[in-house]
Amino acid sequence: MPEQDTLRRTALILVSVGLVWNLAEAVVAFWAGARAGSVVLLAFGADSVIELFAGGVLVWRLTREQGEMEDEAAEGKAQKLVGITFFVLAAYVLAHSGASLLGWLPRPEPSLVGVGIAVASAVVMSGLYVAKMRVAARMQSRSLRAEAVESLFCDLQDLAVLVGLGFNALLAWWWADPVASLILIPFFIKEGRENFFGDDHEHEGEDEREAVWVCFCRTCFYGLSNCRAACCRA
Repeated sequence: MPEQDTLRRTALILVSVGLVWNLAEAVVAFWAGARAGSVVLLAFGADSVIELFAGGVLVWRLTREQGEMEDEAAEGKAQKLVGITFFVLAAYVLAHSGASLLGWLPRPEPSLVGVGIAVASAVVMSGLYVAKMRVAARMQSRSLRAEAVESLFCDLQDLAVLVGLGFNALLAWWWADPVASLILIPFFIKEGRENFFGDDHEHEGEDEREAVWVCFCRTCFYGLSNCRAACCRA
């Protein structure tokens, strides 16, 4: 299927661009964090490492040339592996934010490197999210959709750090950053559960209008909500 091959190549390019970006982000964040003793920068680096694993899973998935049944099995395995990374993110955010609120970690201080990484990441990864979701909807690839959503959530977490630094500087609300990050945990768990346990899978014999589709329309909040009304096929 020429169209599917083209979409697969496009998806592989997008995932590879994300991998290169996350690798660069991790190296810069760990280097700058070690030099400055910044826990916030080290947290940026940890986020990037988790995203690197998810991206690596997608590269494995997209480079496999198999028959239809084997291809579906690879899709399911990739979706489960990406689902695990959502649980890892939830545990990491809970531990990091909890330690911050309990005073076990130093309070975040403004960092030009941290601000630069967060802003650049928001621009680059938001663009990649849109592009990946458009391709995922055309391919009906749940694993690509999961990897794209994870990148978006990590960006939201990075932006939460920026907001926290702003509130800390203006109002001395040092707790704003960890609290904002904690709000994301239910979304991480939801995505992890759906991808690991296969809640997003189509079930054989299920009514088409009740089946779950990968969708990138306004009704489905541009990929963040499950599409059960086949609106992406309308």
